[in-house]
Amino acid sequence: MFSHLTVGSNDIERSRTFYDAVFGALGAKPAIMDDKGRLIYFHKDALFLVTKPIDGQPATAGNGSTVGFAMDSTEQADAWHAAGVASGGTSVEDPPGVRESAAGNLYLAYLRDPDGNKLCALLRV
Repeated sequence: MFSHLTVGSNDIERSRTFYDAVFGALGAKPAIMDDKGRLIYFHKDALFLVTKPIDGQPATAGNGSTVGFAMDSTEQADAWHAAGVASGGTSVEDPPGVRESAAGNLYLAYLRDPDGNKLCALLRV
């Protein structure tokens, strides 16, 4: 359904440190930077970009928005979360763990990146 996801950043190098770490925990390669200064990550047929807003205004996190990443194991979700916290992110909501939901049991771990974008590691358990 989705071709790519993009989040805004006010500090691309700070974002590179954070996203290289969290995506590295998933086995992805570090970002490439295009001629417009955007960070581009490719992994498992997915595309994720980080950019300064095109309109020149400050990047802001979307209240109520979450970008979710599929995990292969609870250990991978924990490594992703730990890499994010160690690289300038903030752990938010409950600690990583299983939550019961209408969609079944989910292992979830939440972070905010250095610009405040909310991210989630998700594994159906």
